[in-house]
Amino acid sequence: MAQVPLTFLDALAVRTWCGGALRALGRAREEIDAINVYPVADGDTGTNLYLTMESAGAAVEAVFAGYETGAGRPSLAGAVRAMAHGALIGARGNSGTILAQLLRGMSQVLAESDGGAAHVDGARLRLALRHAADSAREAVAHPVEGTVLTVASAAADAAEVAGDDCGAVARAAHEGARTALAETPRLLAVLGRAGVVDAGGRGLVAVLGALVEAVTGEAVEEDAVAPAALPAPSSVPAGACPESVEPGGPAYEVIYLLEAGDAAVARLRERLDALGDSLVVVGGDGLWNVHVHVDDAGAAVEAGVEAGRPYRIRITHFAAGDVHTGGEPPARERVQRAVVAVVPGEGLAGLYAEAGATTVLARPGEPPASGELAEALRRAHAREVVLLPNDAELRHTAAAAAEQARAEGIRVALIPTRSAVQGIAALAVHEPGRRFDEDVVQMTSAAGATRHAEVVVAERQSWTSAGICQAGDVLGLIDGDVAVIGPDLTATAETVLDRMLQAGGELVTLVVGDETPEEVADRLESRVRDSYLAVDTVVYRGGRQGSLLLIGVE
Repeated sequence: MAQVPLTFLDALAVRTWCGGALRALGRAREEIDAINVYPVADGDTGTNLYLTMESAGAAVEAVFAGYETGAGRPSLAGAVRAMAHGALIGARGNSGTILAQLLRGMSQVLAESDGGAAHVDGARLRLALRHAADSAREAVAHPVEGTVLTVASAAADAAEVAGDDCGAVARAAHEGARTALAETPRLLAVLGRAGVVDAGGRGLVAVLGALVEAVTGEAVEEDAVAPAALPAPSSVPAGACPESVEPGGPAYEVIYLLEAGDAAVARLRERLDALGDSLVVVGGDGLWNVHVHVDDAGAAVEAGVEAGRPYRIRITHFAAGDVHTGGEPPARERVQRAVVAVVPGEGLAGLYAEAGATTVLARPGEPPASGELAEALRRAHAREVVLLPNDAELRHTAAAAAEQARAEGIRVALIPTRSAVQGIAALAVHEPGRRFDEDVVQMTSAAGATRHAEVVVAERQSWTSAGICQAGDVLGLIDGDVAVIGPDLTATAETVLDRMLQAGGELVTLVVGDETPEEVADRLESRVRDSYLAVDTVVYRGGRQGSLLLIGVE
């Protein structure tokens, strides 16, 4: 059912927009990847836009989550600033970096509305779209027409003559972007030769379509974005335009976040521009996202060190056989099957690795994004991969990563493990030599037969399924729900263990965190040995895993 059209944009609409944009980019990701021929035909524009928007949306959701236990909701300024910051720190590739600057440009205008208003009208949204287009163009060292920059400018131009409500402005911007996108092959020769529209511009059309839906409740058409005289984008395979970039171009893509002042960044732009191409530097207020294609990756990083503090450095080698080198890809033999697992601490990461799994470390408060999981699926270098998310909250993230890998020809089975102890049980019965389906069934069965619990300390007063807890109370969660509240760690853990073993069991797995005293595991082992004669116990050191204790009973 369509919502009532809005004449303003508020924090909730921004949240809806981010979610809708992520879904739209998810639907269009493969199509966008397939038409990616400029500036580098590496077939990842759709994926990079998706990952950038995912980071923006996660930042907005985090702001809203902070208000769940109290009254009210975030301010518009808080929501758009979170969106911009999330996009900035999560920007991927040339296209994602430009999208981050577009969102930042919008946020600067929307957050600085008169008097810090809870919402803005269409006039302010028009200004935001214009500032976004202009700031994105300024961030690119050498702007080229026929790209996403052209599409963004056209959207802002169309919005200038729209009405005064947000719905009218958003519709006008979307239609202006669609019209400009259809013209991109006539403005940029490499697009015309390949018979495609600009991939980054196609992504921006999807994002603006989600904005229309957020403020009007009406879905927009996602097709008909290519000119009728050209082949449909979906008919063009990734990397189908070898003439789009001359062989012998830069060999590396370098991306990093940088803490530095404006003057230092201005000097950095000049140095990086001399080192390579596709230079985009976005951000401000001391935090920047730097993207460049170079032959000397070390020099690009050194330039960042001289300018300030670079971190989250990602260097991608355009390997032999891509559009840069013009060579043949080296033959690499994939293994038949692998396991990829998310683990909450360094200790478990070592345990899983010893068992042959590729691991992704989930640090407390920093769950991995789908792009990180997708990269781990690729890194496993296998034809078949079993994915163990080991956290109920990662279900959708893991599903998105699995879809990315499947689109690349990897057979992926997602086993919905909700705890690392379920993952241990699944890994224990993993047999690479049997048929894939049989292996997945056995691993799923072992995980499902393992009850899981964790013992944590409450950070604040809250309502739980076991009653009201106070900050500092010890909580015992069984299968995800709070079952025990107590003042003492050992006593609470014993109560949790007793409740789990009431239904029977043959093996207890204890994963002890760094902050848990040694005697806790000793007490639990003794309790099992003395009270449950047919039950074995195994203890692992989990490291900095967030929980004081993980318990599995199978």
